[in-house]
Amino acid sequence: MTLKDFLTSKVFFKQLAIALVIVVVVIFGLLQYLSYATNHGEEIPVPDLRKMTLEKAEEALDAVDLEYVVLDTVDFRAEYPPYTIVEQDPLPKVNVKDGRKVYVKINSKGFAAVSLPDIIQKTYRAAIPSLKSAGLEEGKKTYKPYLAKDVVLEVWVNGKKLKAGDKVMKSSKVDLVLGDGKTGYEEPENDTIKTSEPESSEE
Repeated sequence: MTLKDFLTSKVFFKQLAIALVIVVVVIFGLLQYLSYATNHGEEIPVPDLRKMTLEKAEEALDAVDLEYVVLDTVDFRAEYPPYTIVEQDPLPKVNVKDGRKVYVKINSKGFAAVSLPDIIQKTYRAAIPSLKSAGLEEGKKTYKPYLAKDVVLEVWVNGKKLKAGDKVMKSSKVDLVLGDGKTGYEEPENDTIKTSEPESSEE
């Protein structure tokens, strides 16, 4: 049988059909495997881990086949319990594939102590940025007689008068006593010297 006869024979077409079927089956099987291996189309919403302890977060993530990784401990935030999660990535309800790692940041135990900046005799406008840069908050303002207006005369925290360098808890409210600018130098009264005209003498 010549090559031309073979290529036009039923045997050739039968073998070609079998080969095509085998190729289709192999490709289909490979696609199914890849779909299974990569969990194609299967996504899991990330649970909200905020305010959870690590133990509770681990339980919640294990239930959906996810893992957590602690990135850092952040400065204490009063709205979150100590040692609970305050930030997470990915965010809650974001769809991810199983086995994905969720990165979290943990709240500190409490506020750290900071040094009170030196703001005595500074103006109110200059004192506030100094307090904020130290992690402190502005409290109540009161005034007392003083020549210069809005100059810081005293600093109080929780009812205690403090000085520069004293330790206070971060985020404490600092009460300020300011000058009212109403005290000035009183001008002395002009003394009036009464002079009497010389009496005329009778000649």
